[in-house]
Amino acid sequence: MTSEVHLAALRRKHSGLEEKITLETQRPQPDTVLLSELKKQKLVIKEEIEKLSASA
Repeated sequence: MTSEVHLAALRRKHSGLEEKITLETQRPQPDTVLLSELKKQKLVIKEEIEKLSASA
């Protein structure tokens, strides 16, 4: 997989996590544990995107 394809996949995953976070926060009683996990995953992906972008 080329780095550009990998970056695109990471960006899609990042966007998907952002959507899940938004939906969860709009619930009457959001699951804080789930939100925490989603935010951690999003951060890891963001860091990987930045790392790959810097090396490209």
